[in-house]
Amino acid sequence: MLVDRKNLAFLFPGQGSQKVGMGAELAQTYPIARETFEEADHLLKISLSKFAWEGPEGILNDTINTQPALLVHSIAAFRVYNQLFPDRSASAFAGHSLGELSALVAAQVLSFEDGLRLVRVRGELMKMAGESSPGGMAAILGLDLETIDHICAQASSSQDKVQIANDNCPGQVVISGSRPALDRASSLCTEAGAKRVIPLAVSIPAHSYLMAPAQERFTQTVNEIQMNSPDVEIVGNVSGRPLKSLDEIRGDLRAQLTSSVRWTESIQHMMRRGVNTFIEFGSGSVLCGLLRRIDRSLTGIPIGNPQDFEKLTQTKT
Repeated sequence: MLVDRKNLAFLFPGQGSQKVGMGAELAQTYPIARETFEEADHLLKISLSKFAWEGPEGILNDTINTQPALLVHSIAAFRVYNQLFPDRSASAFAGHSLGELSALVAAQVLSFEDGLRLVRVRGELMKMAGESSPGGMAAILGLDLETIDHICAQASSSQDKVQIANDNCPGQVVISGSRPALDRASSLCTEAGAKRVIPLAVSIPAHSYLMAPAQERFTQTVNEIQMNSPDVEIVGNVSGRPLKSLDEIRGDLRAQLTSSVRWTESIQHMMRRGVNTFIEFGSGSVLCGLLRRIDRSLTGIPIGNPQDFEKLTQTKT
């Protein structure tokens, strides 16, 4: 199955896709993957590869480690792909939440070093904001976006607010905010007929107004980072549309902390321009699973370990 470049997009996962052992087999099999992890260890001055490959889970799941580990695994897999299939590029890149930073590194808008620096700062600031302004998140299954948006407004007050954090796919929306407002919204979603309301095991209310304390320093870091103009289409989380200039890319990154991830719209945009096959680089296959819920005609190919590359070679994608 040989896919034309204009029909192919590259995707990069976000937080929640991590697991102990991520990238270990890849690094054992491909020197360029091992070198990518070694480079990250050196740049960050921590044993990120050890946390990713051996755990313990508690350390890997600390957001200051999770976020760079996901980026490094994604870029390691992407570099192996480029080495094995140098003529099989894509016309669009997108990443879910922190995955947008991985997409920018892969698209050479950001250097690997600057991408690591930015994602590490992002994790540190989100952790600090979560500690100073605690809250929570919940996945709502089986309700439409408009209904959930209305419920969030109904459940919010001037003191406590809840909002849509991720529009992952039709029937799967994540909400985020203060605990009292989150509890009210969860109850209202159940009353409105949600199939399930699943509290997420996180203390950081990502993509909500409670991340505002992190905004000033994150904005400063984004503004300081050197960026290169992309030669492929980058689809932004906040807009769900192509980011056509460096100003738009910086604006999307800055707004990410407190804005929702418009993932359904991002995928639908790429579909409208002819993309029907997506390769997900990194840990797990969460984004491939979401593709099937957005449109069953789409093909998703997860790439994160040597076995995935063996399958890809056989399918000649």
